[in-house]
Amino acid sequence: MIPKKTALLLAAVILAAIALSGCSGNANQSKNTNQNHTNNIDGVVDIEVWGTNIGYKPITKGSPLYEFYKEKLGVGVIHPYVEWNGGTNYLNQLNLKIAANEMPDMFTPQQGIEDSLAKNGAIADLTELLPEYAPNVWEAIPAEMWDVVKANDPTGQGHIYYIPGSVDYGRYAGMIRQDWLDKLNLQMPTTQDEYVNVLEAFRDQDPNGNGQKDEIPTGGRQETRWMDHIFAMYGVAMFEGYPEWDLYGGELTYAAVTPNMKAALEFAAKLYKDGLMDKETLLNDKAKWDGKITSDKVGNYFHWVEHLNLNLENLAKNTGVKAEFSILPIPKVEGYEGFYTWKRFAPPQWVVKNSKDETKLKATLKLLNNMYDKDNWKDLYLGVEGMHYTMKDGKAIKLPDDKSTMENQVLNPYSSSATLAFTKDLYNDTASDDSKWAIEQLTKNMDEAQKYAKVIAGDGISASIYEGFPDINNRTLFVEYAAKIILGQYPISKFDEFVEKWNKSGGEEVTKRAREWYSKVHQ
Repeated sequence: MIPKKTALLLAAVILAAIALSGCSGNANQSKNTNQNHTNNIDGVVDIEVWGTNIGYKPITKGSPLYEFYKEKLGVGVIHPYVEWNGGTNYLNQLNLKIAANEMPDMFTPQQGIEDSLAKNGAIADLTELLPEYAPNVWEAIPAEMWDVVKANDPTGQGHIYYIPGSVDYGRYAGMIRQDWLDKLNLQMPTTQDEYVNVLEAFRDQDPNGNGQKDEIPTGGRQETRWMDHIFAMYGVAMFEGYPEWDLYGGELTYAAVTPNMKAALEFAAKLYKDGLMDKETLLNDKAKWDGKITSDKVGNYFHWVEHLNLNLENLAKNTGVKAEFSILPIPKVEGYEGFYTWKRFAPPQWVVKNSKDETKLKATLKLLNNMYDKDNWKDLYLGVEGMHYTMKDGKAIKLPDDKSTMENQVLNPYSSSATLAFTKDLYNDTASDDSKWAIEQLTKNMDEAQKYAKVIAGDGISASIYEGFPDINNRTLFVEYAAKIILGQYPISKFDEFVEKWNKSGGEEVTKRAREWYSKVHQ
């Protein structure tokens, strides 16, 4: 697997050659050559779609989910399995496909790759195409969000090259084992000292009751990801382990280089040294960390609250324990205002290949229009009868999660254009009698998480601010220093060295661009 930087550069070179040679079609020219609308395409067209897949089966031609999408949306969807692993492996494989001139027809971009693709003419300009051919997409996204997407156009023309995610509620929070707290007669921690005391009790007092000292008080995953709850109490804007942009000292600043981050890393290092953080935190991939959570070993973790039911059901299946999780309130630290990061702008959801094949282009727009039709959202959530859900007493019931038998439901606009009420209703309406206990926990915690969610000032910031500085976009220097500080290999004083290096390696220029973006969007 080639390094990200090499892959991105290779892809950019190939795409530039394609654009210059005229191999890439123009979306607007294509639209003008044929006035037939998407829904009038004769026959069913197959398009290749790449998106998040955390271990489910691919969608192949003629498979049950392929037939479901074809019937429901009028387009055949081919979705090969590409390992996700937090987006890292996915991006590497996507770059290889692009470099080989085999770009998928529609895909989820990662780490700002859509900017270089737009500049090279490789993805379609959707500015005029969406209102005409996919009005359901156009109407699902608030007008002010489209304005920010236009402001983010890397070509400077105010055009639209990607479909953003839109989330009207806070999705993320730390979750803590309420049943462990109850068993040990502990109150929910509200301060950092109380939080540490709880973690020590989880470590020492055998809350899972198996007679072994195998409990993991808290932890996260490789590249200092998915441990945002540790940073949240210091007011650090983090999103799935990626430092974000927020107001510090009255100016838009990258959270990784703030005094807040320094204090958070010092605390994280103490947790690690004292055995309160998983010793394999910086080695865990998603499967390994999820496996620990669902084997009745982890007392506190960070993730999407609305995925809690998956962990609850898998934990019960693996161990027979019906666990109870609550939202961890932000532990109070003197001098800091803590929060869980809420981004109304989810990362870009979809881009469309700028293809000379007009039939493919229009089929992709047809797919988008039909999948964003809210009348289809419940059916898309349910999926294939017998695979993803079953009927009981006239009610559609979601089946327990099973990656070995379920094809990946890659088309999920109900999630990427989400509202709290709609999402909760989906879960409640399709819960089986056996899963109601998990869904009740999930929806209660979704409501509770809103108390601690804050929209950050850098919400929706353009990936173009990182142009020419891929290592900053990839957090290369931050991950190196953060990991070594947490592991105790570097003293906390080395953080100042990190900030100095970050600024000299492009951070000053990136900060200037970020603040210019903020001024333009908020003028």
